[in-house]
Amino acid sequence: MGNGGAVLRVENLRTWFSVGAKLFGEAPSLKAVDDVSFSVARGETLAIVGESGCGKTTLGRTILRLIEPTGGRILYDGRDITHLPENRLGWLRRKAQMVPQDPYSSLNAAFPILRILEEPLVIHAISNAPGRAELALKALQDVKLDPPGQFAPKYPHMLSGGQRQRVAVARAIILNPELIVADEPVSMLDASVRVSILKLLKEVQSKYGIAFVYITHDLATAKYFSDRIAIMYAGRIVEIAPVKSLMTESLHPYTQALMEALPDPDPNNRFRDRLAIPGEPPSLVRPPAGCRFHPRCPIAQVGWCDVEEPELRELRPGHYAACHLAE
Repeated sequence: MGNGGAVLRVENLRTWFSVGAKLFGEAPSLKAVDDVSFSVARGETLAIVGESGCGKTTLGRTILRLIEPTGGRILYDGRDITHLPENRLGWLRRKAQMVPQDPYSSLNAAFPILRILEEPLVIHAISNAPGRAELALKALQDVKLDPPGQFAPKYPHMLSGGQRQRVAVARAIILNPELIVADEPVSMLDASVRVSILKLLKEVQSKYGIAFVYITHDLATAKYFSDRIAIMYAGRIVEIAPVKSLMTESLHPYTQALMEALPDPDPNNRFRDRLAIPGEPPSLVRPPAGCRFHPRCPIAQVGWCDVEEPELRELRPGHYAACHLAE
């Protein structure tokens, strides 16, 4: 499932957290990421889409080795990094970066923008002081903060939310990475700014050939920004496909429900804001037996969907779905 020249490959990845007390055996585990597999080719954008609490942010942090995985494998450029100790991950910290969700807390309020951008260069011993300043000014130009000399001495509180997120993007690209995990990078920004930030990410990707894992709950922005979309539900990927294939012929009932829940611009449609997915997502501590979506699924079959968990199957070229009833 993916490109042989993938920059990132994830195989049966699990990230579980122990919760509660240990009683008569093992402590219960919260299965935030549970048997997830995918790959990302160089220069490609894969969107991970799902409801809040489905495990998508934990997945993003795990593939960057900010969280220790419980099982499975993470391969970066063919190299197994699943359980490499932190003191052997210096090269990965340079090649794989993150753009966080919150542009207000992700920047050190005590540092001017120039120092914020120079810090990764200092950590990785790149260039001398004048060279680092030059690279920081170039990164500001790349993210359209012109003139860069005007923004470099400012502090984060002097910038708007959109400008701060541009600084976060500049910090991510200054090390010339091959992969960026963008975790809800526009969800805390005004609607008028979101498109400009996504356009900026596309321009940066085109210029430098960076692969993106784009984490979001918003199918509309995923459609705009991504090459492929993976739909995540209760810790698992239930459908993954190229954007056009997924948007025109979604195969999993959960994906179809997400599509129906997209905002309808028709002001005369009094049902445009309805929630198309009844019920609440299952607990990640004790997921239901069988398909995890079956308690909310309108087509679930008793004796099958509530007994056996479906495998992710290729039902169209490059289009996979984990549903017993999908064809």
